[in-house]
Amino acid sequence: MIDDLQTELDELRATAIEEGFAAEEVDRWLAATRTCLILDHEGDGPVAGRFGGPPLLPADTPTPDHPLVATIDLAALPPGTTGLDLPTDGQLLLFASPWYLTDFDNVGAVVHVPAGAAVEERDRYGWRWSDDEEYREQFAEFSQGPFRAIPALSLSPHDAYNISDELGEFWEEHADIGMLQLGGYGTESGISPYDLVTEIAESAVHAVKAGRWEGPVSEKETDWVLLADWHAGITGLEGAVIHWGIQRDDLAARRFDRAYATLYWNP
Repeated sequence: MIDDLQTELDELRATAIEEGFAAEEVDRWLAATRTCLILDHEGDGPVAGRFGGPPLLPADTPTPDHPLVATIDLAALPPGTTGLDLPTDGQLLLFASPWYLTDFDNVGAVVHVPAGAAVEERDRYGWRWSDDEEYREQFAEFSQGPFRAIPALSLSPHDAYNISDELGEFWEEHADIGMLQLGGYGTESGISPYDLVTEIAESAVHAVKAGRWEGPVSEKETDWVLLADWHAGITGLEGAVIHWGIQRDDLAARRFDRAYATLYWNP
């Protein structure tokens, strides 16, 4: 899989130079490449989980406040493709509310269920705002069904590397973007000139100061990593993207309850 991505990167470089971009500029940008996984219904990768469905959680795990977006089978992921220090087995459940709540609210949650753990089915409408008719209608549009894991390249937002707008547009034309991305850079760069991790870290710090989340929280973006982002694709929420981030120490310690999610919405 990694060899295939390297071949794709080499081809991308050759194409950019053929189109007139300076090799120095292209190489400086491509040096920051990360790998990621696109999780989507289509593609030729392995089936690695499903969108939607009822949450399956251990009895002692509280039901998150947010609807279930996806359940990822970690053992089915192609190794070495996310760039994340994830567990090698078990299920990773991503929850999110893709609607505007209150400033600095954590709009999502992440739960890791170890392999072999006993689980129970929870009410798929057991989330906090499920009595709101508009939210229920939007929840009905959450994607459902199995998804495949497709290894892909993820390049830094070009602003961070002093790359020309023209080269940035070239990448956007060749970028692979799916419904859900695991690892890599965020697929929306509009809220941060460098990386969405910056926005996540700043939001988490403000949430702690406002008493809406518990610390400790580092304000350094280098202490955080982007877990995933999700293009909701919901009527009335066109352009809404959820980004889940986590501090590196929390990821290493498997404290997924410390994940923090933000909503980017450009109607």
